[in-house]
Amino acid sequence: MRVLGIGEYNDLAATYHGLAQRGHEVKVFVADPACRDVFEGMLDFTPDWQRELGWVRDAGADGLVLFESAIHGKEQDSLRREGFAVVGGSELGDRLEADRDFGQDALRAIGLHTAASRRFSSYADARAHVQAQPGRYVLKFNGADNERSRNFVGEMDDGADMLALLSLYESRASHEPASETTDFVLMEHLQGVEVGVGAYFNGREFLEAACIDFEHKRFFPGELGELTGEMGTIVSYRHSPKLFDTVLAPLAGMLRDGGYCGYINVNLIVNEEGLWPLEFTSRFGYPGFAICEALHAEPWEAILGRMARKDSLALRTADGFACGVVLTVPPFPYRHGYEALSKGAPICLRKELAPEDLQQLHFAEVARVHGQLVTSGSCGYVGVATGVGSTVQEANAHALRIARGVVVPNLRYRTDIGERVARHDLQQLSQWGWL
Repeated sequence: MRVLGIGEYNDLAATYHGLAQRGHEVKVFVADPACRDVFEGMLDFTPDWQRELGWVRDAGADGLVLFESAIHGKEQDSLRREGFAVVGGSELGDRLEADRDFGQDALRAIGLHTAASRRFSSYADARAHVQAQPGRYVLKFNGADNERSRNFVGEMDDGADMLALLSLYESRASHEPASETTDFVLMEHLQGVEVGVGAYFNGREFLEAACIDFEHKRFFPGELGELTGEMGTIVSYRHSPKLFDTVLAPLAGMLRDGGYCGYINVNLIVNEEGLWPLEFTSRFGYPGFAICEALHAEPWEAILGRMARKDSLALRTADGFACGVVLTVPPFPYRHGYEALSKGAPICLRKELAPEDLQQLHFAEVARVHGQLVTSGSCGYVGVATGVGSTVQEANAHALRIARGVVVPNLRYRTDIGERVARHDLQQLSQWGWL
């Protein structure tokens, strides 16, 4: 297979590296200059992905273009019209993720409940709304490339914490360039179990196996600290049919008409009243792709090739659960100060890690310099350690054993990934009839 990977941050570096190690030809384009050293010395890079299209076309049916993010859908649609096999998303997918109102409209159209939500382009207007209707709100910025740490889940019933934060953002916005746009939603806060359901869509149909996932977005154990992109997740391919049939299967027609081809996920709150969809992920999830891989019974080239050819809906997966634990160094989840604090730090592996254990390590912002693995990139996202087990607890223990085999100065990770899932979430979802 000949694969051209296109992204902002080289998020799929571990997948590209695996493909290359298994004998496939891979070239990677990284848009963000701060991330062009990610997997330096380990991958073949190109400064211009468009000039590599002939290289892909020359491979015929074995050529594939792989997009990482949900901001290049228009280009993906154009390449498909030119006859290229493209996996990633589409212009429709970009809008489903970036434009929260549009995404919620699509979910309402298939009969799902949606939380009360209002879009704003003014912090003053948002403050007036909260003052007029006090309550708990969730603030989420529109745009697939917005920093997740700016989002906020209100905790005070009268909305005082949200009002204070909106005032802070308003004061900061007054010092930003006039070209900077303000675009966010305030959504009604919902109580319940947060769970995602995801599957791979080949442009016509979903592959046979769908997964459920339980993300842990807060930086610290006990759900404290910043909202990061994700600090760890529990995934299973064995408990998804009812959620899939209710949430994703009805979207197949829209995705087909919109030319979508790739992984897609809907994050939900589930309570006694039913399902409340929160948002789309219209691309590979990070670190979701690595955690799903721990349960795949076949390599990525088989899955990607099948999606490109549309010749089979098979997706062979393992029983049980996978746990992913994100490994970071300061100043993650921020970029400020990375150069001084952690960039270039050596990464060592304990001798206790067996060769098969290394398959459970999916590095992210790393490079190889003079034979030494070191931290690279823009913010200190070292990678993800994964583990599998027949129970959530076993999967967590396996992932933590792998994580403890990685030695980096000031390495941080959560040890409680899955505790809430095992203690409460699975039982509650079963009681409500969703598993």
